Amino acid sequence: MEYCSKNSRKSSVRGFTLLELLVVMVIIGLLAAYVGPKYFSQVGKSEVKMAQAQIDSLEKALHQYRLDVGSYPTTDQGLNALVARPGSEPKWQGPYLSKTPPSDPWGKPYQYKYPGEHAEFDLFSLGKDGQPGGTGEAADIANW
Repeated sequence: MEYCSKNSRKSSVRGFTLLELLVVMVIIGLLAAYVGPKYFSQVGKSEVKMAQAQIDSLEKALHQYRLDVGSYPTTDQGLNALVARPGSEPKWQGPYLSKTPPSDPWGKPYQYKYPGEHAEFDLFSLGKDGQPGGTGEAADIANW
């Protein structure tokens, strides 16, 4: 058996050179630049789909309210009529939602108008920008 002291043993551990590290960082940066925009565009699409699903759910609750009460809540009563009895409404059999009406995916309340301009009632979100109209993620999402 051969005995080697610390000083006589050759080191076989080799580190990365600065050039190798820079090449790897450039490759990672290029991949991030290619994948990042595609990923973030999907996030915007999912927010739009979530708003559409929430509007559909609120619409169903409003239809149930109308079946019980005989009419939709007024614009002044708003969507809160789905969780709390409005005034002294004798036919109200709610709550029609398990909790307060949600905000849209961008943190703004859904807009509700009865009677509606486009349908029997108008239920909509103004989109990401919070302004009427728009395109893409900024477009209005509505029940009509």
